[in-house]
Amino acid sequence: MGKIRRCIFISKELQVNEEIRDHEVRLIDVDGKQLGIMSSKEALAIAEEKHLDLVKVSPDAKPPVCRLMDYGKYRYELSKKEKEARKKQRVINVKEIRMRPSIEEHDFMVKVKSAIRFLEDGDKVKVTIRFRGREMDHASLAEELLYQFADKLKEVGKVEKKPELEGKNLSIVVSPINAK
Repeated sequence: MGKIRRCIFISKELQVNEEIRDHEVRLIDVDGKQLGIMSSKEALAIAEEKHLDLVKVSPDAKPPVCRLMDYGKYRYELSKKEKEARKKQRVINVKEIRMRPSIEEHDFMVKVKSAIRFLEDGDKVKVTIRFRGREMDHASLAEELLYQFADKLKEVGKVEKKPELEGKNLSIVVSPINAK
């Protein structure tokens, strides 16, 4: 007789071989050809005969659908696909640049260069101006400063969130136009 694998922990809650407790199942061959409705014992016997696993792929159907497959190979293929999907994902970080309303021109340009580098790397940039004391009275000047900052970044980023006052901070968010 063929070797039957017993899987105790199964991801995605697939039932395999003896774990299938249904009386009747609809059996599908390796090629996708339907073999018909039969008892789970018969289906398991066919799986043993072909040295494959019996896997319940659609438990909600009436009767449940089971497929003949090499379960180890199937899990390997799934993990490969998941790994490939994770590789293609890009985590977008939000980098914050802080300034004061009375920032000097050179310091302003240094911050702009940093923001350009962050945007080219594919990260979003949150530009924050912090107010102290009576600087709050000149929020319009700070807003103008943020718009100047955004204007310097227009080739690599676009303003995602307009200037917004959060407590004693005024900030905008700039997202990259072309992420890597």
